[in-house]
Amino acid sequence: MTVQPIRLFGDPSLRTVAEPVTAFDRELRGLVKSLMATMRAGAGRAGLSAPQIGVPLRVLVYEFDGSSGHLVNPRLELSERRIVADEACLSAPGLWWPLERSYMVTARGRDMFGKPVTVRALGVLARVLQHEADHLDGVLLADRLPAEERARFLQAASS
Repeated sequence: MTVQPIRLFGDPSLRTVAEPVTAFDRELRGLVKSLMATMRAGAGRAGLSAPQIGVPLRVLVYEFDGSSGHLVNPRLELSERRIVADEACLSAPGLWWPLERSYMVTARGRDMFGKPVTVRALGVLARVLQHEADHLDGVLLADRLPAEERARFLQAASS
């Protein structure tokens, strides 16, 4: 388990759409362990995706309020109920921005061994799963903001 450097806003790897995982092997298990170690290396970290450490694969990890795990090739079903709350990104350290997201999520995918996994989440954990799944599609927090807010976020992220 090696802690990896997190790619920062502006790094092109954050804009790459991640590839589906096809091999559930030792390399994948090592990636999941490295993602977990990297996520846990700092305070306040609730999720991390493989593209954030420069690996273009559809893998994410999460840990919040006693619930932790990982999803390989996740697919999210979002509730219609939405809520606005402050959100941050490890790739844009120190920035918190209000963002609307679905309040409830059902995420389906596989574990590192290829077994099916379903995660049902509310509130903050639902937000974390949506945020990390966005990274797998090359979508950043700023992309979800209205134009005026996006401009302020981009200015703050580049300073």
